[in-house]
Amino acid sequence: MSEYDVRMVVLSTDDLDESIRFYTETLGMPLKFRDGAHFAALDGGSVTIALATAVDHPMPGRVVIGIKTTDVDAAAQAVEANGGGVVKGPYNDAHERRAVVYDHKGNGLVFYGPLGR
Repeated sequence: MSEYDVRMVVLSTDDLDESIRFYTETLGMPLKFRDGAHFAALDGGSVTIALATAVDHPMPGRVVIGIKTTDVDAAAQAVEANGGGVVKGPYNDAHERRAVVYDHKGNGLVFYGPLGR
């Protein structure tokens, strides 16, 4: 079985500018980067706080945990075999391999790791 490293929490927003202001001004979290009007990453210390509109959110309207792993396919198969489900994937995007899944209680997870297959 591969190792897992929780790296990101993805939050939904319908107003990226407003959400960035809230986290940077209210909580003092530095902005790591922004991708247009649909995605931003904030420095939450050991975990990145991602703000995403429906354009880039893997499961809009839900909080999703981003988990880095060496074997995305095995992680997705394990989730599905144990009462969870696969929303999308496993698939390669431009930078990494990903799978969007939900656990046995419907909580959203995104596994990501090195490009494969």
